[in-house]
Amino acid sequence: MTRRAAGRAGGRQVLLAALVAVVSGLVGAPAAAAAPGDPAAPGDSATPDRATGSSADRPLELTLDRLEPRTVTPGAAVEVTATLRNDGTETYEDLEVRLQRGEVLTSRSRLAADRDRPGDHTAATTPFLEVSPDELEPGETVTFTYATPADALQLTADGVYPLLVNVNGTRSDGVTERAAELSTYLVVAPAAPDTRTGVAWLWPVTDRPHRDATGAFTDDALAAQVADGGRLDRVVDTVEQLPRTPGATPEETRPAVPVTLAVDPALLEELAAMAAGPYLVDGEEGRGTADAAQLLERLRRLAADHDVVALPYADLDADALVAAGESAALLRALPGDGTARQPGTADGALVPASAAGSSNDTGAGTAIVERVLGVEPRTDLAWPAGGTVDEATLDTLVSGGVGTVVLAEDGLTDGSRAVGDDGDPATARGELETAGGPVTALVADGGLAEAVATASLQPEAGRLVEQRYLAELAALHAQQGAGTPQSVLVAPPRWVDPDPGTVAAMMTDTLTQSWLAPVPVAALVDGPTADVGELTGTDPDVRLPSATMAGIVETSRVRDDFAAAVVGDADEALAGYDAAIARAASAQLRGEPEVFQGVVTDLRDTVAGLREHVTLVSPADGTYTLASSDAPLVLTVRNDLPFAVDVRLDLQSRRNVGLTTEDIGVQTLAPESLTTIEVPADVQQSGGFAVDAQLTTPAGGPLGEPVQLQVRSTAYGPITLAITLGAAALLALLFLRRAVRFVLRRRRGEPAPTADQAAGLPPARSPV
Repeated sequence: MTRRAAGRAGGRQVLLAALVAVVSGLVGAPAAAAAPGDPAAPGDSATPDRATGSSADRPLELTLDRLEPRTVTPGAAVEVTATLRNDGTETYEDLEVRLQRGEVLTSRSRLAADRDRPGDHTAATTPFLEVSPDELEPGETVTFTYATPADALQLTADGVYPLLVNVNGTRSDGVTERAAELSTYLVVAPAAPDTRTGVAWLWPVTDRPHRDATGAFTDDALAAQVADGGRLDRVVDTVEQLPRTPGATPEETRPAVPVTLAVDPALLEELAAMAAGPYLVDGEEGRGTADAAQLLERLRRLAADHDVVALPYADLDADALVAAGESAALLRALPGDGTARQPGTADGALVPASAAGSSNDTGAGTAIVERVLGVEPRTDLAWPAGGTVDEATLDTLVSGGVGTVVLAEDGLTDGSRAVGDDGDPATARGELETAGGPVTALVADGGLAEAVATASLQPEAGRLVEQRYLAELAALHAQQGAGTPQSVLVAPPRWVDPDPGTVAAMMTDTLTQSWLAPVPVAALVDGPTADVGELTGTDPDVRLPSATMAGIVETSRVRDDFAAAVVGDADEALAGYDAAIARAASAQLRGEPEVFQGVVTDLRDTVAGLREHVTLVSPADGTYTLASSDAPLVLTVRNDLPFAVDVRLDLQSRRNVGLTTEDIGVQTLAPESLTTIEVPADVQQSGGFAVDAQLTTPAGGPLGEPVQLQVRSTAYGPITLAITLGAAALLALLFLRRAVRFVLRRRRGEPAPTADQAAGLPPARSPV
């Protein structure tokens, strides 16, 4: 697989496969044609073992322990120490070893060609020397050292020389053969070069998110990462092993090799939560508190000495978000002005950032780094995951304050020019035009990044890996013009799992080798500019899958609808939900579709639950009673959120008879409160009415569940009122009639009827 193919592949499994293929050329080459006097058969070849650097087809395994000097100068001696192991079933006798070299390589393109199709190692050879003891039985090992003057290998020109360590042995049947071999390189450079090649390191301190959408830990895998020997422990240990030089006072020291740390604010939050302890994982106390606290203290010391770059929150997949139309979600995750952060939980609702002590003067990512590491990070440099970025994504990043972007050489159409693949001096800096203006592009060297990644795959071959790294740089230096400055950027993959000793040695080489110079990443922008072409973009198959991204889009729409209801700074109030969206869209989930689907489902359910924290409260028996035709309908609304929200109330009487209500407009609910709302109502008749009530955001999004209310009215309707008034009038007429008759009898002198007579007289008609 070519470096371009590996760089574009992007996914974790794909890149691993690419590195496995690269290792074959990295730690060993197929055997060359037999040299004069070499008992190996002509044309005999073998595939190098990627775990040891020796040929897998040879009966004995050869591992390189030491190779000195790292740079050969006139008059120097070349010394190789290696270990032979017999994993077979046959004993080998008369073991002897010699060194063989190939033709000098003076450009990076020739070095790459030699790795792809190794030449013979017959340009110069040294005499065979006996290995002591000279007999190796099955299961035994023997370590030997071969030292020779550099002149014996005829290293007459500056450049890179392929080197073969050739071990011969005699089988029990008397046949002598090449029993083991190992391929590497010798580097020759002047002791006092006219110019030096500047090397900058961008070192990732990242991991996948370990918390769900509410901020609860989903696993305790991070505890293993920060424990002694864990991946993050080795990431920090690598930088800690770098040499230091005296500072301003005898008591002070400073790092001799500058390294720029690229940190994920979401990871720092998780480590801080673990270190504060105790923290819960599935209801049980996590086990990483002490180790997390120790790792953070070590990171603080490194941050005090080295530059720090803050990545977007959760190192999200910027290309996937922008392609899905969620540029706003990306901007909210940027460390400079973004708001995404995990403030904590309270009663099932995410606490707003204001409750966690955020400041409006700085972005949430910056605030996290300052609080946890005690330094102000750089926020104008973006390093997209995988080293590629789409044009629309870069435009979005620029609008969010990004002025420098780190890309892989395969992320640009002419990125190979920046790393010297075309024979010109390497220049890590390029320029790109965007809708927001020019942007500085820093081009990371893919070959050097592969070397670092391979050191994690096979730490026992660390010296071979380091020598390949030096060979890459030496080939660049050999093609450098006199007085021409040259610079390279080493940016390992996000998931780098280093062997600290090997990678620290690679970093230190930039200081100890006279033709190299350690430089900070920030210094690269001051160098010359290479024509790097245009963006190649990110392969859609590498991004988080669009089908699952649809769930994040749906969630973002719910979030945006609710944001319109928040009173005050919605981004600050909803920072926890923005953090949940960023974690779900983390680029660390590339290549893990099932895990990604589960994370998105959790996110969707959690953000949907945001609506359930603002609800109508039903009366105990579900019935409201109105005493008059114009009495207001009094409702109670609960807001369980820690911030104020605006709501609307929608009331609908079934069949639209008996009751009409007025639109009361937008109502503001105080944080964590019960609010009484009076709705003017007009009752058309007495009796009971079924009413559907629904709270919504000002934009119409539902809040809580719809509530069915029973409204009972004791007020008189028009018909009932008419009947009642008519009966009262008739009754008044009857009383008037009796009064008139009584008066007439008195005037005629007729006695009033006795009680018995009155009782015995049947009424002439019903009174009504």
